[in-house]
Amino acid sequence: MSDRSSAGFLDGVIDRIGNLRLTWRNIAASARVALAGAPRPDLSTEDMDHVRDQLRDCLEGKGGEVSARARAAALGRTYLALNEIGRERFLRVLATEFDIDRSALHATLERLRRAKTEDETRKMERELHDALEAPRIKLLTQFNALPEGVKFLVDMRAELMRLAREDPAIASLELDLKNLLASWFDIGFLEVKRITWDSPASLLEKLTGYEAVHAVRSWKDLKNRLDIDRRCFAYFHPRMPDEPLIFVEVALTQGIADNVQLLLDETAPIGDPAEADTAIFYSISNCQRGLSGISFGDFLIKRVVDQLAAELPHLKAYATLSPIPGFRPWLDRRLAAEGEAILTAAERKALEALPADGERNLKTILARNGWHRDDAVMQAVRAPLQRLAARYLLTEKTPSGRAHDAVAHFHLSNGARIERLNWRADTSGKGMQQSWGMMVNYLYRLGDIETNHEAYTGEGKVTASSSMQRVAKG
Repeated sequence: MSDRSSAGFLDGVIDRIGNLRLTWRNIAASARVALAGAPRPDLSTEDMDHVRDQLRDCLEGKGGEVSARARAAALGRTYLALNEIGRERFLRVLATEFDIDRSALHATLERLRRAKTEDETRKMERELHDALEAPRIKLLTQFNALPEGVKFLVDMRAELMRLAREDPAIASLELDLKNLLASWFDIGFLEVKRITWDSPASLLEKLTGYEAVHAVRSWKDLKNRLDIDRRCFAYFHPRMPDEPLIFVEVALTQGIADNVQLLLDETAPIGDPAEADTAIFYSISNCQRGLSGISFGDFLIKRVVDQLAAELPHLKAYATLSPIPGFRPWLDRRLAAEGEAILTAAERKALEALPADGERNLKTILARNGWHRDDAVMQAVRAPLQRLAARYLLTEKTPSGRAHDAVAHFHLSNGARIERLNWRADTSGKGMQQSWGMMVNYLYRLGDIETNHEAYTGEGKVTASSSMQRVAKG
């Protein structure tokens, strides 16, 4: 399904943009806003002058609310008609020509410095506040009133994130938009909804397109993930009611799952939710790239746990079956730098005892195609890989003190503890590429969540089971 569903999903995106352009055209036309011909896709110099006029018209705000809405719709139509080159030119004008007026800002600062009375100081502080807000923020805010205007801005930020890496002006615009979106996507505005097989087909199709952990292979696979022994929950924003922001897939099981292929097996018998004692969070996917860095995933976990506990009070454990996406790149770097020195004497001895059909060191073995299908090799590399993976999860930190692995950081921030390392838990190509097939269980013990969260966010302390600590020591 991945090729067909991806094609269908992209077709849906193209249809949505086409429908959006038509809707915004009608809004602009209904308010008698002059509609110029569509700009050339790469936004020529002549077209650029027209865009500047549109931007200034939006900021001047002549007329009432209807006129302002129409002008924003006309400007949005212009942007949607552009190709990648044209959008970059559009955004660069917005970033450089509609930024803070620094000469006015410095003048306000000087007047504030010279203020002699409290009333003068307060007046200058208000003026300083206004001077620090770039005109483009007022302009971007106008899209909030349009149908799908918030989604338009979310997608615009995704474009800006790509360009911001090489352009400080674009980076400043991207930060403005991020802060604006963060205020709109406050957790209090979001709603958790359960997605089922009876949900609209358009939503189910989006689910397959946004799944980022375990690709949906077919409609049968998707139906299996939404059966009676499964749950799927997503966050939605009232201004984006048909677009999930983030979703989590849950399996209701007996005991903590240790193999994702078994968990996703479409031929396995359907379980009885009444007999399940564990909820396994096996996939969490962010759907909107333009909302990166705006955190609400942690609240989703907590709210889903609350809903599951209310629906299924007999559940005793809440855990994940999670990938370790940063482990293989980390270990590749360590092997390149230190070689066999990262292994214990016993681990080196086990590798040296393998049949002499080539070099018998860890780096060479792991680089060999198909090594994981050789039982003897698997047995020899298991101990070092598990020890190093446990060490990676428990002790490796970024310069800022957070867990090196992004998935580990997410769950530790949410108050989970690292419970168990699972060998050969994901033998798919992606699983082998990320962590040579290993996965990890993070356990959410309801009484310990706040304590674990505080220990990690405040002290950088990683909470782990005694078995994980033993594995890390070897």
